Amino acid sequence: MNTNEYDVIVVGASNAGGMAACAAAEKGAKVLVIDKMKSTNFLYRLSLAAVGTKAQKKAGIEIDKYQLINYLSAFAQDNVDQKLLWTWVNNSASTVDWLEDNVLKPHGAHLYPETDAHYQTLINTAFPTEHDVTNDKHEDVFYGDWVVEKAKELGAEFLWQTKLEHLITEDGTVTGVLTKNTKTSELKEFKAKKGVIICSGGYGSNEALMQKWNPLGLKKNVYSDSPRDDGSGQLAAVEVGAWRDEEPAEIIFDRGSVPVGTNTNEYYVKSWEDIGYFWMGSYPLLKLNLNGDRVGNESAPYEFDMNRATKQPGYLQVAIWNDATMDNLEQFHTLGCARLNWPGFYNTDENKEEINTRIKEGFIQKADTVEELAKKLNLPVENLKNSVDNYNKMCAQGKDTEFGKESFRLLPLTEGSYYGAVYGGRLLATLDGLRVNTKMQVLNTQGNAIPHLYAAGNASGGFFWGSYPDHVPGLTASHAQTFGRLAGQQAAL
Repeated sequence: MNTNEYDVIVVGASNAGGMAACAAAEKGAKVLVIDKMKSTNFLYRLSLAAVGTKAQKKAGIEIDKYQLINYLSAFAQDNVDQKLLWTWVNNSASTVDWLEDNVLKPHGAHLYPETDAHYQTLINTAFPTEHDVTNDKHEDVFYGDWVVEKAKELGAEFLWQTKLEHLITEDGTVTGVLTKNTKTSELKEFKAKKGVIICSGGYGSNEALMQKWNPLGLKKNVYSDSPRDDGSGQLAAVEVGAWRDEEPAEIIFDRGSVPVGTNTNEYYVKSWEDIGYFWMGSYPLLKLNLNGDRVGNESAPYEFDMNRATKQPGYLQVAIWNDATMDNLEQFHTLGCARLNWPGFYNTDENKEEINTRIKEGFIQKADTVEELAKKLNLPVENLKNSVDNYNKMCAQGKDTEFGKESFRLLPLTEGSYYGAVYGGRLLATLDGLRVNTKMQVLNTQGNAIPHLYAAGNASGGFFWGSYPDHVPGLTASHAQTFGRLAGQQAAL
């Protein structure tokens, strides 16, 4: 086996890893980045959260840090390390500003701060944290290759198709890594004089780890949109005594349409290809269980939608809408990536195009009557008719007397064509991980730092619990980039 020596080795080249490499190299460290894939450009997220950035100050956006941190703590029922929340909020602006000044602007891109965080109900509390990576044409800009380019400019080296197999330790201190070339299976050792930073992401596409660490996630998710997330970095750290979060956390989109009759115990698709992607699932449409009954207020964060489904037969829901719904999506006033028009994913015409594609593929059903739709969706006809009739009456009254959905989000279904989709969750990433302190040092089960071992991004824990707070838009990516930058700075000392 060949041996090479570096100051800092970063495992994973995505949001956390790329920023860690840049930060460590800026400090003068000799840096090696390994990644098991061929590229990470598409993994760098287009929306970043932060508080107090240059862009926000220019736009006149002010966010009360105490209110935000108290909200995040309450959202997680305090199953988080509040010191980590404060570490993020106090360092998020400097990280985002560094990215804009050193990576985006040199390539003609910049950050667009979103001012809108409208909400009316407690469950939909929102904050204007979102920054969208764009250019003067308001186009989405993929910048991952630019981060890698910047890290190389600063002196970092990259080895692709190189997977972490094990950490190497001497007397309890992490001193290097054992890697495998994913193409040739060649093993190599690399020494790290100052530290190894685990930025390898979550474990959502490792079904054995999902069954062990997040079994309910296998039931409420029908897709994993991160097929590279195998948990290998976390496993390597656990081998040397690292402490993990003991309860799962995850970011789920309620956008996974499936064929009628799908059994969630047998359907878990791991792919980049957006199979069955159903963007409208994140809209507060009329939503029913597989018996055709309405069971809750559809106006809630994405993941609450799928949490609700876990208390219903089959762990799936059914969304119902009509042509008029698709022509009036703006009335729902959704936020984040569910927002209509840029910086959201789709406009009205693009959404209709996706719906028509899913109809052709068999994921969405279309009918001229409610009765016909019920039969196509395999729902009890009378139950669906009653649910639609009751919903239309409340829409006419302008008040949801059943579950309290906001009146502006009540759109009647009084004429066809009618549409329906059976859907479950799309797991974007698991968010429970290795316990770290505010210096991003990985802790052992006694709460002590493991010398020379760091973690950031979705491989690190203590920051999220349960469901992801999607009304703080861009938080996952910002958590990764901010903590990656801090880990790189600390490891290089």
